[in-house]
Amino acid sequence: MPERPLLIVDPADWRAVHAALRARLEDDGPAVFPVAEPAGDIPATVSATTALVIQTSGSTAQPKRVVLSESALRASARATDAALGGPLVGGTAQWLLCLSPAFVAGSQLLVRSLLAGTEPVAGPLDGFDVAAFADAVARLSAPRRYTALVPAQLARLVEAGESAPAVRDAVAALDAILVGGQALPAPVASRAAELGYRIVRTYGSSETATGCVYDGRPIGETRLRIVDGVLEISGPTVADGYLGDPDATAAAFREDDGVRWYRTGDRAELDVDGRLRVLGRADNVLISGGVKVSLDRVEAVVRELPGLAEAVVVRAPSPEWGETPVVVTGEPAASALSDVRTRVGEVLGAAARPSRLVVVAALPLLATGKPDRRALEALVAGRPIGR
Repeated sequence: MPERPLLIVDPADWRAVHAALRARLEDDGPAVFPVAEPAGDIPATVSATTALVIQTSGSTAQPKRVVLSESALRASARATDAALGGPLVGGTAQWLLCLSPAFVAGSQLLVRSLLAGTEPVAGPLDGFDVAAFADAVARLSAPRRYTALVPAQLARLVEAGESAPAVRDAVAALDAILVGGQALPAPVASRAAELGYRIVRTYGSSETATGCVYDGRPIGETRLRIVDGVLEISGPTVADGYLGDPDATAAAFREDDGVRWYRTGDRAELDVDGRLRVLGRADNVLISGGVKVSLDRVEAVVRELPGLAEAVVVRAPSPEWGETPVVVTGEPAASALSDVRTRVGEVLGAAARPSRLVVVAALPLLATGKPDRRALEALVAGRPIGR
């Protein structure tokens, strides 16, 4: 089988990643792997169809290396542009980069810029600074202006926009803000809308070349189905598999009647109109006193309470119940543990009630901005637990 070289590029240098992607898409250059510290051995060559390799964050499992073809990247960019108003070509759309190219959302933003024929503008990449973000928005010059953020970044812009009109006006000037990577707390979304921020909630992953569902609707040629309660996705943006890991590839990707599907591992529902509702990770479930409890559902309820919009719910061992949910927050909570337990119990039942509310100086984060759940579970492990 024909192969091509695999070029490792430091994602801290976004311009180098941009140039490498340009060489791959326009000049048939090497495949691009934007990674600072590769996990395991890296081959010198990959399949000739490979355009981009993305190392996953490893938030709930060991990092994987996702293989994306040129056709997947192009299909994703076309689908995004069409969903936002199109057309892709003509230099009408410009993107503000605020996510590292080490992650698929950052690299794919650079791909969209290349295919649109516009230069991306770099916002704050080393730590998120609100003033730097507003200044970067002012440097966008195309008729249509977009960015992609994680919820924690949007929350900072909401908080700042409520007290600083200049920040509010800069953010509201964007035609769309794609928000993904994790669930967007409803209070943050509501406050953003009140400020005039144009938010598009996205769902997707490295395995789908970033977001392929916008505001609950599949974009482009994406198809969704639920198998045994777990979401599966097909379409031209689906990855080729995992580099050097045939077992993981076989477990996550399957062919059914000639159609290739990616099994996401997320529990989900499709309503009668086909709108997607993600319920949480299929593996993010504990058993407390013999009762299954979804930590994602507990977290969703907790985040509706005052002062807990960014709280994280993790599991902790319990000598009496086996495991129980624990709420961890990086700021003083406006809601007492008794209030949290009462509300969660009303919505999800007694077994789902958190046994503890832990306040830490700052929530440990992965490079993506997602909470480091492993670190938080290690933090709360061994504490005395009671229901």
